[in-house]
Amino acid sequence: MPIARAARARRAAVRLGVVALTGALLAACGSGTSDGTSDAGGGKVTLTVDLFGSFGYKEAGLYAEYEKLHPGVTIKQTDTEDEQDYWKSLQTRLAGGGGLADVQGIEVGRIASVTQQQADKFEDLTKYGASDLKSQFAEAKWSAATTRDGRVLGLGTDVGPEAMCYRTDLFQQAGLPTDREELAEKWSTWDGYLELGKQYKAKAPAKSAWLDSVGSLFTIMIGQQEERYYNASGELIYEDNPAVKTAWNAAAEAAAAGLSAKLDQWSPQWNQAFAAGSFATIPCPAWMLGYIKGQAGDAGKGKWDIAKLPGGAGNWGGSYLSVPRAAKHKKEAYELIKWLTAPEQQARLFEKQGNFPSSTGAIAKVADAKDPYFSDAPIGQIFGDAAKDAPVQVLGIHDKNVADQITNALSEVERKGTSPDKAWANARKGVANVMG
Repeated sequence: MPIARAARARRAAVRLGVVALTGALLAACGSGTSDGTSDAGGGKVTLTVDLFGSFGYKEAGLYAEYEKLHPGVTIKQTDTEDEQDYWKSLQTRLAGGGGLADVQGIEVGRIASVTQQQADKFEDLTKYGASDLKSQFAEAKWSAATTRDGRVLGLGTDVGPEAMCYRTDLFQQAGLPTDREELAEKWSTWDGYLELGKQYKAKAPAKSAWLDSVGSLFTIMIGQQEERYYNASGELIYEDNPAVKTAWNAAAEAAAAGLSAKLDQWSPQWNQAFAAGSFATIPCPAWMLGYIKGQAGDAGKGKWDIAKLPGGAGNWGGSYLSVPRAAKHKKEAYELIKWLTAPEQQARLFEKQGNFPSSTGAIAKVADAKDPYFSDAPIGQIFGDAAKDAPVQVLGIHDKNVADQITNALSEVERKGTSPDKAWANARKGVANVMG
């Protein structure tokens, strides 16, 4: 996931397994009927793809390559910057049955809602042979998109193993070390990270904060936990979960210490801040690398580096590609998403955009990758190690809704000065309202 433009927090944790390489590409032609057969004449078809943010396919040249390999196929993509806006629109279209694309992106925080509440709205991909692909994906990634009766409703794109991205030039100006190994040792814990942030603030360049927002700090910390908002029995536990409270308290401390640039993630101001040097660090899942490149531009090359995340491995985000029941070209849509999520394509996306693969075969292909933009950081090793050590997260129906309400409340703390206790009460009310 990665990315010239991105949505709100994306990607899911996985355990790594064994993978088989993909078979030969299948040519696409015609539109699909309800049983998956082709009904179009002339061998020409336009496949529509609707995503939140940009998954990097167009930027990496994958659409163009697919069209070249499949004469007669044209791919048209639309995307929405904010995943919340995308999801609301998708719900409206699913309810009405019209206006749906052949391929729809699904954020990992929504996949439980799809499998448990909306399975009748999406194609069972086993009808087209998806069962043969199971060995290509980590078990957690595959099972999250599978219903209890065995229907597969999406193919995994990427995952979001976490690290810490930082500006070496700003660190130098503040008198802090810039070596990634030394920093990883200094901020091996989140307390160490906040302490280093206070040192940065004391000598920071003008108009520069330690991190972008306390919401991103909360999100990255909670991504290190197996159970966050739900337990394995499907019970909502966020109010009493010590891990949630620990992440909340750390974010509130960062706000109180004035360490945040007070920027709403995905806002125009946040986008501009990458080039302006408005913050020195940002918790970054692998897909964030492409986003940073897109926002900071060529002028940022060599000014950024990547170090191991404080507090251990974690995961933030991940997505799926699904085919709605109301899609016009179901079989051809399946062939497209099968190809886009194959190991070879996932490996290329990581090397060009930073999207870390959910295909275990692709993970092996990128193990030695380095990124010149980020000071030749060994991104294959850093994110590969994080993916191996990240917990398999328990996902609930309203995972994304709960996360959004909590980060919205933290924005009140840092931007409006709302007390953490009052903001937490507001988050609880927001969750209750969203869940009805």
